[in-house]
Amino acid sequence: MAPVVKIIAPDPQTTVAWSRGAIGEEKLGAALSRRLADGASLLADCSVPKSRSNIDFIAIAKSGIWVIDAKRYTGAVQIRDLGGWRTVDKRLYVGGRDRTKHLDSLTWQVDAVQRALDGEALPIAAVFCMVDAEFGFFAKAQQLHGVWIVWGKKLAEMILGGAPLLDQYQVTSLTERLLTALPPHTSAS
Repeated sequence: MAPVVKIIAPDPQTTVAWSRGAIGEEKLGAALSRRLADGASLLADCSVPKSRSNIDFIAIAKSGIWVIDAKRYTGAVQIRDLGGWRTVDKRLYVGGRDRTKHLDSLTWQVDAVQRALDGEALPIAAVFCMVDAEFGFFAKAQQLHGVWIVWGKKLAEMILGGAPLLDQYQVTSLTERLLTALPPHTSAS
């Protein structure tokens, strides 16, 4: 009977989108773990106290702290200026759809990391990383609304190749602090 019910009542769009997103997060997590190896600490699926939301990834390296939101989108990535002759209104489009709101939603994730570190002034970068999107052959990482827009390989290069802002002791200490303050989600929660 279950297959019949599935045909009659397909999964709601939110379930399909969540499943697609989870696959994208798994792909990015595996790629980052492999590419970063011992060059950075990578925390995944970090729970945020007093919230049902999570942070997909936090990378801690000598180049700083990287708060990463992963999405599995397909289609060409473009930054379009929808402003008029005298105004600038840059927006992120992926596959022809406006995805700018996702950049703005990274603010609360960066704020959660800052709170977890007691507001200490540390180098924190917000990153919107898309899996399966088309960036083009000569694409470069771009920033929009203070958020880096990248793909997995480029993100790993940025994390490992950025100017050293932290020493190894700080990387280890910050990793421990964030792991305690923003522990990985468990399936029981």
